[in-house]
Amino acid sequence: MMQTPLILSSFITRAERFFPNKMVISRTGEQTIQRFTYREWAKRTRRLSNALTQLGMEKGTKVGTFAWNHHRHLEAYFAVPCTGAILHMINIRLSAEHIVYIINHAEDEILLVDEEFFPHLEKMAPMLKTVKHFVIMSDHKELPETTLKNVHSYESLLEQASDEYDYPEDLDENTPAGLCYTSATTGQPKGVIYTHRGLVLHSYALGLADGMGLCERDTAMSVVPMFHVNAWGIPFAGVFFGTTQVLPGPGFNPVVLLDLIESEKVTLTAGVPTIWLAVLKEQQQNARDLSSLRAIVCGGSASPKGLIRAFEEKLNIPFIVGYGMTETSPIVSLSVLTSSMDDLTMDERIDIRALQGLVTPGLDIRVVNENGEVPWDGETMGELKVKGPWIASEYYKDERTEEAFKDGWLYTGDIAVMTKDGYLKLTDRTKDLIKSGGEWISSVDLENALMTHEDVYEAAVVAVPHEKWMERPLACVVLHDNIAQDDTKKQELKDYLKGQFASWWIPDEILFVKEIPKTSVGKFLKAALRDQLKEYYK
Repeated sequence: MMQTPLILSSFITRAERFFPNKMVISRTGEQTIQRFTYREWAKRTRRLSNALTQLGMEKGTKVGTFAWNHHRHLEAYFAVPCTGAILHMINIRLSAEHIVYIINHAEDEILLVDEEFFPHLEKMAPMLKTVKHFVIMSDHKELPETTLKNVHSYESLLEQASDEYDYPEDLDENTPAGLCYTSATTGQPKGVIYTHRGLVLHSYALGLADGMGLCERDTAMSVVPMFHVNAWGIPFAGVFFGTTQVLPGPGFNPVVLLDLIESEKVTLTAGVPTIWLAVLKEQQQNARDLSSLRAIVCGGSASPKGLIRAFEEKLNIPFIVGYGMTETSPIVSLSVLTSSMDDLTMDERIDIRALQGLVTPGLDIRVVNENGEVPWDGETMGELKVKGPWIASEYYKDERTEEAFKDGWLYTGDIAVMTKDGYLKLTDRTKDLIKSGGEWISSVDLENALMTHEDVYEAAVVAVPHEKWMERPLACVVLHDNIAQDDTKKQELKDYLKGQFASWWIPDEILFVKEIPKTSVGKFLKAALRDQLKEYYK
């Protein structure tokens, strides 16, 4: 067989050759939507490669992006790695301390920055050890006032650059292409390098029918940020398959997202549960035509069954839950329905959709505990480990590699069970499991159950110390507006759980809170929640 390297430049060639008139639809401002054909996008991408090369980018150079989802970010997704350089997508929601750390740790030399974020980075500039150039991404060419040297206009650089660039066809497919850092809940973020080979194979996986099924006919809207695990790979795969891409840009909200779905006839979209909870609320108040949607993909944290039911049953939109990590590029599994499930009731379908799903072809998983691999009984818990061609093998220059990568496997730190059908169900993180009287309690199961109650908007469960049982669960609950927060409601919620769990699983206390702290990507930040509950940890 021919030894053809799996490299991202082939995606540009394919899109330009076979889908030159398909569109990239980019919202760059509150009232601004720009449209580019793939032919135009490819020329701009080559111009960016030339412009950055003139600024000193060469093979192995780290180029950081600090930006929303828009066409310029999509251009950088290819313009940088296709030359042999490495694109570092910086999470704009990290703390200033973590942003400085990851830019210095990655040794970024060029930063592509949305204009609105430039003042934020300008303050950090004295602490950035390796950055040589700032490139301002904006619809206009005027530069902001600054005392920094080597600040450039993105559009001016493109205007002056050639749209001809011969990307190396003999680039080793194992060449690093991208770099993302985890949104750490403790310690410094950990870097993960993505190779051309891994990103290409991950893109193929997104096109599988028993996956996202991404194809040329789709119009895909990436709500998940492009600075978070490659926007789950959709921008890469979209170019590969000639998919129309809708990029919602800065400061989007449920109104913007629903308007884009309706006006652009979006067929597939992806984001975290908090996004879809807000979108659902807006849709219920001001309905849009969502008939074009064939699926919503949701991940990042557990999806409440009430949310899934609302989309599946009331709106008739398949709601697919997925699982992945920064370390896994990220797709590991999706809650697709197999032929054996055709006769399931709606309630049974929702139960399946709420799982993390069936492992994606090309990957292997195991759930293991002290006794070895757990039985597929839907009950026995163990740590999930994963391996495959788009799974990282180490952290970037980080001694914590030894903790997570062993014997050719990534040990995820997620506690899971396997159902009899071979579906993955996450029950907790290793650090969030509750051990009461020597028995394990899943905080995630309790949270999901609470969030099926019609009065509950969000719920998080943490362990608190107990003299007799070592630990007991405590639930923090956010109620919908205008719901009474009293002892009667607490007892109602406890009684609601009693019908679903053993008595010793029921939280000893339920606290009503205004909000639950979250990470930069919408996951419950239980470390911060525990800090807020210090009186219970005395």
